Amino acid sequence: MDVAQEIHQRLTVLQPELCDLDDDSAAHQGHAGAAGGGGHYTLTIVSAAFVGKNRIARHRQVYDLLQDLMPHTIHALALKTYAPGEI
Repeated sequence: MDVAQEIHQRLTVLQPELCDLDDDSAAHQGHAGAAGGGGHYTLTIVSAAFVGKNRIARHRQVYDLLQDLMPHTIHALALKTYAPGEI
């Protein structure tokens, strides 16, 4: 299983309506994190699990699911987290 599949699989617990993961690693070639093998990703996710939670709490939910992949497999992760109806 590749990294993107692993990330998507772990996020299924949030039952996302949308889970869009972009691999930005190519734009960071030569960066120290990229040299160590860690990828750079942008994640946009919409989930009812985020209803009533602020941005920090939403990000914590995602990071908790992916924490063992950081910093080696995932070097950088930009998050856009929304509850349904927010975008």
